[in-house]
Amino acid sequence: MLIQAQAQALALKAKLFRGFSDPSRLAILDVLRDKQLTVTEIVTLTRLSQSNASNHLGCLRDCGLVRKEQQGRYVRYRLSDPRIATMLSLSEEVLADVAKGVYQCTRYECTEKRATDS
Repeated sequence: MLIQAQAQALALKAKLFRGFSDPSRLAILDVLRDKQLTVTEIVTLTRLSQSNASNHLGCLRDCGLVRKEQQGRYVRYRLSDPRIATMLSLSEEVLADVAKGVYQCTRYECTEKRATDS
């Protein structure tokens, strides 16, 4: 039973990190670190198309990483938890130390390629 619980916890953690695994979603999370933004503001800051940004915001919202709030006639998005900003900062600190290895890693690209090939 403990092994099953551990496997479920690891699967859930992997699912969380998949939310961070797309460059467009990371760009959105990054611009939401310190402020609430409308879709138009997110599009301007990330240079994503409106439909692409909206699609990724829906994914991030469904996964519980961002929240939307109606403010008058505007809908503003924000990180659902301040620890998400901390995770982004920590990832930058880790990358500062291991960037060369991550850059040279080919295993993740193979996994991503297989996933997109199907």
